[in-house]
Amino acid sequence: MLSDDLLSGGAAIASYIGVSERAAWHMIYQGQIPIVRRGRKVFARKTELDRAFSSQAA
Repeated sequence: MLSDDLLSGGAAIASYIGVSERAAWHMIYQGQIPIVRRGRKVFARKTELDRAFSSQAA
């Protein structure tokens, strides 16, 4: 279900990927994290984050 896959906000994204919120925002601004913006809010899908970070590890 989409709602189970969706993370809302920098704090939730940071917690999921295991970095500080500041580091997550830095990665967002650098384009290293696949996000969707809706106004001032940011959202990320867990599956997209998993895919992005697993390709970096390979």
